[in-house]
Amino acid sequence: GECFERNAEGMLKNMAIHELALLVSFYDVTVENIESVTADKEFSSMQTLPGPSGKEFTDFDKIKFTIKTKTGKEVSVAADRCGGTDSYATVTDANGEEVFRYWMPDEEDKKTVQELQAKYPTAMPYFFTQDPDYVTVKERVARHTVTGEEAEGVATIAIAVETLRVAEYLTPVLMEQLK
Repeated sequence: GECFERNAEGMLKNMAIHELALLVSFYDVTVENIESVTADKEFSSMQTLPGPSGKEFTDFDKIKFTIKTKTGKEVSVAADRCGGTDSYATVTDANGEEVFRYWMPDEEDKKTVQELQAKYPTAMPYFFTQDPDYVTVKERVARHTVTGEEAEGVATIAIAVETLRVAEYLTPVLMEQLK
């Protein structure tokens, strides 16, 4: 329950927000363009747990779902609060066969993670796996601030707003499917 209370905005607006931003950026996902959303009921889990305050919070501890868009795209997202700090993305063809997989952290990043864990033992573990990406984003935004150069690969405010809209749309739809 502590995790649900500390992250009361919900899993989709917290842990899975980065994946949703990718869907908005690269897969034509908008609230208006979503044709259907289907929860994977075998993988997904929703719980109501009391937080340290005594108040109850309902959220996903694991969620996997597929979105189909009105423009014919199909994309799935899976997130697991207890799944550790590693993550991966897979691309499959029309037959469901995996054609590409990307793991984070990669072998080089794993060394950096170990160094950061030793240096900052009380920090949240996921900060370490994301550290190289945070550095890149900060550098690009700082360069934009100084030079006006486009911050390539950084989500815009419009993408951020649409991503939050998608998260707010999906949460009750998925919760209803998992009742």
